[in-house]
Amino acid sequence: MPSPAMFFNLLLDALSRQEQVRVPEPEMVMHDDANTEAFMLAGREDGILAHTYLYHAIQASAVIAPGDRVLDLGCGPANQLALIAQLNPDAHFIGVDASDSMLALAQETLIRCKVSNVELRKASIDALGEWGNASVDAVVSTMTLHHLPDIAMLEAVMREVRRVLKPDGGVYMADLGRMKRQAGQVAFANDRKAVQPEVFTQDFYNSVRAAFSLAEMKNASSILGPTVSIKRTFLVPFLLVVRSAHEQPISAACKDAAKRIYATFSSRQRRDFFDLTMAFRHGGYPLAFKP
Repeated sequence: MPSPAMFFNLLLDALSRQEQVRVPEPEMVMHDDANTEAFMLAGREDGILAHTYLYHAIQASAVIAPGDRVLDLGCGPANQLALIAQLNPDAHFIGVDASDSMLALAQETLIRCKVSNVELRKASIDALGEWGNASVDAVVSTMTLHHLPDIAMLEAVMREVRRVLKPDGGVYMADLGRMKRQAGQVAFANDRKAVQPEVFTQDFYNSVRAAFSLAEMKNASSILGPTVSIKRTFLVPFLLVVRSAHEQPISAACKDAAKRIYATFSSRQRRDFFDLTMAFRHGGYPLAFKP
């Protein structure tokens, strides 16, 4: 369960009639070595974000079929991408990122995790000219969209996703949702301050402020067509998922891989995974399967 202070802030946010103005990130922070390193460590198997990465890997697997060609937009250091690829070894993944430092870390991650069904490409996610119309089976993205400078760029990304995606292709794009109160944003960013690097806490606060609102994300994702909807966390939409309707069967191998990863989690990581699962479940988005 969230801490009492965090729950209180979520409740205040749910009741608030305020609407925080979006504050784009002050710079392309993921080009900075310190921020890049902090983000990479947070997402490793023993990092504070490991439970979120397993959650998204499980949920994304429900839109990926064996043999699919899948684009991961803004793959970063590939902690998330490596996990999704491990759960779906019969699919082929292409990690796309505009940052050289992130792509270098991504290559290290793929080697460390012994993942062989992923290739990496440098590109801006709003200009996917390397990929033709209707050339990929699925598109995934996690915690990338809030880095975009404005709504126009968000809409450009959605148009590119629609262009490269095959008809009835899979979509799983997860990101932060903008909270209504600045005090709530501060509390959310600092909730794990004691166990994360200071540079990560500051960057997370910048990310929370730069998140798009539920309404903004709904409007932009409508570009993808009527089969795509928004999933959200209960009470306050602090996390959002743009999700295609079509469900792919989950293989036994995928479930077994998730179970092996979950078995390595500490008790704290398991509690965090449960809390995240419940936040989405009570918002109407159940987990595809239990690890």
